[in-house]
Amino acid sequence: MSFSTAGSGPSAPQMNVTPLIDVLLVLLIIFMLVVIQEKPKGFDAQIPQEPNPKDHSVPPPDRTIIIQVKDGKTPDHPDIRINDETVAWSHLHQRLVDIFAIRVERIAFVKADDDIDFEQVANVIDVTHSARIDRIGLLHDESASAQHHR
Repeated sequence: MSFSTAGSGPSAPQMNVTPLIDVLLVLLIIFMLVVIQEKPKGFDAQIPQEPNPKDHSVPPPDRTIIIQVKDGKTPDHPDIRINDETVAWSHLHQRLVDIFAIRVERIAFVKADDDIDFEQVANVIDVTHSARIDRIGLLHDESASAQHHR
């Protein structure tokens, strides 16, 4: 049973879009699943591990470089010490370059007093990066943190 329109002649072919819509919906679902499955990845962090109780008999190596940021005379420029040596802010970069010129391990640690702004610590970290130190660790005072937890 068919019906005819006014006029004679064959009817024009029409495209069936139902399968195209089905394919489009399947692709949309696949792309939604792919986006959901992708987890954003941040920086790779190296978390400090608890010390092994057996290792307490071994003294720490003397080649560890600790940059200490201490409360100074002015809040803009706290005192800087590399191990036991006091260093001026203006000489910090060159002193780090000199220390690490002959070292194979390019690792340093930054330790700051509790009342130091993190901006100053970030400035020290920036200087250490510019001195081409590969790895920088942050240290905290265990005795001060133990007092805070009581």
